[in-house]
Amino acid sequence: METEAVIHDAIAEEIRKKLRHQYREIKSNPSGQRLHEFNGQYPDLIFSEHGMVLALVEIETENSITPDKINIWKALAGSGPRLILMVPKTMKARLASMLWDGGLADKVSLGSYEISINMP
Repeated sequence: METEAVIHDAIAEEIRKKLRHQYREIKSNPSGQRLHEFNGQYPDLIFSEHGMVLALVEIETENSITPDKINIWKALAGSGPRLILMVPKTMKARLASMLWDGGLADKVSLGSYEISINMP
């Protein structure tokens, strides 16, 4: 598995662990897999409560953030539940600009992550 896919899936798992007490059901679509569909889309994470989908999460890595992603995000953001984009902390300003230019700034929540290694 390539490094970006490993990072993507590790971030998805950490988000799932962190929010597992807030949502009764969390479905995951690991890198390259289409296990759980929502309105014809396959977001990375789907958060539900009592059968109602409340939020969708897309996790992006440095190399996965491309201009063509705007169309995918528009489809997810227009599907009803809140869309949360998780991006590397160093890319957050660039993403905010992309969302603004794409007309999605008010329709998408933007979160960030960073991987840090602290050696003694």
